[in-house]
Amino acid sequence: MSVAFRRESDDEHLEPKFERPIAPGPNLVTPRGLALIDAQVVRLDAALAQAAAEDRPALLREQRYWHTRQTTAEVVPSPEPGEIAIGSRVTFLLGGSERTVEIVGGDEAEPAEGRIGFQAPLARALIGAEVGECVEFGGKADAIEIVRVR
Repeated sequence: MSVAFRRESDDEHLEPKFERPIAPGPNLVTPRGLALIDAQVVRLDAALAQAAAEDRPALLREQRYWHTRQTTAEVVPSPEPGEIAIGSRVTFLLGGSERTVEIVGGDEAEPAEGRIGFQAPLARALIGAEVGECVEFGGKADAIEIVRVR
């Protein structure tokens, strides 16, 4: 077989690995969010110390992401009582049903657990509102009624 038809290695034909995207804007976090980021950095540093050569590139990529998030994190102060901001737990009515969400930084958002990032459309609609106020959401005026803030 001609050398022209042989591959030098399988690595030549792998998809390129790009860096994890970082959301634009400030990296605002709650104290809990910063602790989660710090824990990820510690976990990745320990994993890299014991990683096999083939696992290192993926772990280094993750480590770069979390180190960047750690160094750019800005801890926001706890909101004032009744204020809806990052760190608030808000109960509201939407479409006739009551929901409760906590507004957090982007990296600690877990919608299934009721934690939404401050850049999410729902969070943007809630931030700055007060108990009893109705706010616009999804193009509908008075779509959300604020019930409680903790």
